[in-house]
Amino acid sequence: MPDRNPTRDAIVDQLATLADLPGIRDKADAVREACTKLRFHEALRRRIPEAAAESRVRGARASAVLDGVDYPLDLVRELTTGARPWPDDLSPDLATLKGAIAATAESERVASIVRTAPLQALARLHVAAASPFVRGRDANLTDDTGTLGRPRVAGEDTTEFVDLGPAPDAAEVSQRLAQLADLIVAASTATNRVPAVVISSIVHGEVIAIRPFAHGNGLVARALERALIQALGLDPTGVAVPEAGHVANGAVTYTGSSAAYGKGTAAGVGLWLGQAADAVLKGVAEGERICDAVRVGRLG
Repeated sequence: MPDRNPTRDAIVDQLATLADLPGIRDKADAVREACTKLRFHEALRRRIPEAAAESRVRGARASAVLDGVDYPLDLVRELTTGARPWPDDLSPDLATLKGAIAATAESERVASIVRTAPLQALARLHVAAASPFVRGRDANLTDDTGTLGRPRVAGEDTTEFVDLGPAPDAAEVSQRLAQLADLIVAASTATNRVPAVVISSIVHGEVIAIRPFAHGNGLVARALERALIQALGLDPTGVAVPEAGHVANGAVTYTGSSAAYGKGTAAGVGLWLGQAADAVLKGVAEGERICDAVRVGRLG
């Protein structure tokens, strides 16, 4: 985990040190090679929008799964495309799915600003992820729209990622988000020294560790990872499905390695970076399957 209040050069130095943890650069090289191969898939010569749209459908479903909500892919696709309407009253599970779909869709739009205005991107992703919860009419949901897009303030807590222990208080959240923004801006100019998958994984892990919002932290963290993978040029087409890779690694691996990352030790950070790189690699394989289906006209 990067130190507090470093200069831009120091941030890059720290990230490069993390990238040099045992086995991480080898994994990053494998991810880069796989993404390069995916970029030149025959289906992407003319049909990138179709493949990217399906990636977002599968990514949203997988992100919801990591929040404990599992719906069939066909249903998620129908809800995403509007082929099936959303019910007027959303259950908590459907609100989670709707938030996952919205945040994953928003990740493509914030990819253009995430390197230069990361906190704006984070806010927009939270509005997308949490809106179904604060605007639902189900008795289990809230109507506090004032929480949308802003970090927790004094007196507000979160019950998410309890395995990490107590969430940072509001003052620490503010400080760490400012540091995270500095990290993203600095690292975005130094992908020659720090692999893009390391940057996106560190940011993903930091959002989970900080838990800046009362609700939706996991959905936001995964959407931000997706946006950075695209914005940093690792997967510029947005066809890989990193969320599906995290599901393939297993929920226990995901929560356990994120908790290990939160401890800030070299071993814990290395564990998280390793599983995150594995997840992106599996997400690229899922992207290849999407491209194969698009090429032969068998998507959905």
